Amino acid sequence: MTNLVAIDNKIHKNVRIDNKKAELHGAELHMIPVVLSEFSNLAVQYPIVLTKNGDTGQFTCIAMLGFKPHENLFWQNGQWQGLYLPLQIQRQPFFVGNVDVENSVEGVKSQQIVCVDFDSPTVVENCHDKTQGEPLFTGDGVETEFFQQAKTKIAQLLQGEVTNQHFIDNLKSLDLLQPLSVQISFVNQEKTRLNGLYTIDKEKLAALSEANVYALHQSGFLEAIYTMIASLGQIYALIDKKNKQIEEK
Repeated sequence: MTNLVAIDNKIHKNVRIDNKKAELHGAELHMIPVVLSEFSNLAVQYPIVLTKNGDTGQFTCIAMLGFKPHENLFWQNGQWQGLYLPLQIQRQPFFVGNVDVENSVEGVKSQQIVCVDFDSPTVVENCHDKTQGEPLFTGDGVETEFFQQAKTKIAQLLQGEVTNQHFIDNLKSLDLLQPLSVQISFVNQEKTRLNGLYTIDKEKLAALSEANVYALHQSGFLEAIYTMIASLGQIYALIDKKNKQIEEK
């Protein structure tokens, strides 16, 4: 559940954010939505693939954290053990909401505002202890550097969603997506099959015309494609993490 509240520099002047607890939001996630701008950071540890919504047919770029629901293999001893924390976790507890604003020229118009999830463990209310978390505002009601950086991350995600859609549209139009079907056996003889995931069809990628390859390069999508392909090697590291977890039990 979330309890989103629009930020106000008067009402929330004593609210502080303990961003060290942001990673708690990913403790039970086995996959997480990601954006192209973070692909290079993600690829050093996480497999980057796509999932498809069975109802809408819409594709989403995700990083794999585990093999089954609620299994984050990077969550160990109450901490996130990955080198890079995905942006969707970094941005917690901040979200973007919409409010209707009325003016005499344009009438009622929807406007985006930054909200905080007050059910998040990162939020410390009515806090006067300056050693606990980061404030959103100075004593004069001016946004702190911490809050400005948080808003930058939100903006990166919003722009990333637009870029992701263009990327996915290109992959679909060039018929470069293929289902990822992998059967895995763990050390305890448990088996699992990765279903519902998609990756790049390398044969069709190699067969693209020079014009299409150049267009992908110009848009920055070619680098993202090769980063996705390379990241698939991290599935073996993920299997190793799972096996070590099994052996420790």
